[in-house]
Amino acid sequence: MRTAVLLLLSEEPMHGYQLMQTIDERTGGTWSVSPGAIYPTLSQLEDEGFVEMSKEGGRKLATLTDSGKAHVEEHQASWSDPFAGEDDSFAQGALDLRSSLRDLTGAVREATRSGEAQNMSQVAEVLTEAKRSIYRILAGDVPAAASGADGTGAESDGSGPSSPSEQSGEQTA
Repeated sequence: MRTAVLLLLSEEPMHGYQLMQTIDERTGGTWSVSPGAIYPTLSQLEDEGFVEMSKEGGRKLATLTDSGKAHVEEHQASWSDPFAGEDDSFAQGALDLRSSLRDLTGAVREATRSGEAQNMSQVAEVLTEAKRSIYRILAGDVPAAASGADGTGAESDGSGPSSPSEQSGEQTA
């Protein structure tokens, strides 16, 4: 976060919201920064003397100080580009995850609308196991054989639709 903010402010002074938007745009939406991350970073950089905050039109504008400019010049060559994905497959993978998460959110929403306690309890168990599985993947603790043919960790038996859009007969591309 720190490197991204310093690099963007070396281009031009920006408001916090502007920084968040620019980071989102430059990463193709794979890195969406929240106010809870950007403003503490700006405060820390201000405390270190690298950034000066000024009021402009009711907003706080962040500008690199001379010390901040010197810091960026001195260290920029050793910083990796915070806006570059590992490659195109990285960006595509992140977009695929977002799409899967939206689909999952829709399914959970449908389960809560059903109002059936048993359904909600089963869905909660599935979500808890999904969270555990994700952390196992991140820890490198998932054997290759555990992954199903569809990459979800479960083999599809072809017995029914897997999403509300498939249930309603919508075609997917």
